[in-house]
Amino acid sequence: MSASGGAKAIVAALAANLAIAVAKFVAFLFSGSSSMLAESVHSLADSGNQGLLLLGGKKAQREATPQHPFGYGRERYIYAFLVSIVLFSVGGMFAVYEGYEKIKHPHDLEHWYWPVGVLVFAIIAESFSFRTAIKESNELRGKLTWGQFIKRAKAPELPVVLLEDFGALIGLILALFGVGLTLATGDGVWDGIGTLCIGVLLIVIAIVLALETKSLLLGEAAGTDEVEKIEKAVVDGDTVTGLIHMRTLHLGPEELLVAAKIAVRHDNTAAEVARAIDAAETRIRAAVPIARVIYLEPDIYSESEAAKGPDPAATPGGPTPTPGH
Repeated sequence: MSASGGAKAIVAALAANLAIAVAKFVAFLFSGSSSMLAESVHSLADSGNQGLLLLGGKKAQREATPQHPFGYGRERYIYAFLVSIVLFSVGGMFAVYEGYEKIKHPHDLEHWYWPVGVLVFAIIAESFSFRTAIKESNELRGKLTWGQFIKRAKAPELPVVLLEDFGALIGLILALFGVGLTLATGDGVWDGIGTLCIGVLLIVIAIVLALETKSLLLGEAAGTDEVEKIEKAVVDGDTVTGLIHMRTLHLGPEELLVAAKIAVRHDNTAAEVARAIDAAETRIRAAVPIARVIYLEPDIYSESEAAKGPDPAATPGGPTPTPGH
């Protein structure tokens, strides 16, 4: 996995979640707190999710084959989507069920200092993991807001870890809230309410992750900045006089497919056009290094022919469509 895949953040989150899951489960055994049980399952699910992200990153590095000529870069998107399913089913739905049962059949907490102590420890550990994810993300985020970064990031690992760590911290606060009110009031219903809130939180985060990774799985175009760089790099003003239309597609987080129809002069020889295409590909790769698969088709620009087409974006001379997310 590349550095931009956030491997450091994933490993930090995995180590923190494994330690926290064990501590939470021990606290549940001593106290009987449903919030602690829900949180231990949550941490265990998060640990499995980080394992899935690491596995997806490893599988994505496989070489292209005749059956998969564009490689396996999208494996990272598939495993990120699986993370959202695990978070929804194992983490969220279990917590909702456990919270509902505890509200229906509340009982007092035993050895209250176990859940309180473990929750404080877990908040500290998750804070370090969250800090690592933020630091890794800031290297790629630039001037984007956090919402824009999560929405536009082509590498799914960092947004997944960020949302998981954020959800884990909020979940721990909710668990501490439920345990604290149970101790203050002597009513175990509050423990169940805290557990139910944790479940709802995890389901919301899982839905957000599923929507974002679904978009990546369907295939996203290059970002606006990359498209502008490619458009400038294609035209040399001599043999390649213009860009007729272009399509881009992410084959993986660090691999971009570029397909474009370029305008050449009517009196250029085949050798001149071939040299111009090779030069254009070199310029594109220099401007956008992740543009690894490039197909350029030369054509004679004709305003009259372009005007005949019902879809200007798909005909010679038509404008290049604005990329969207």
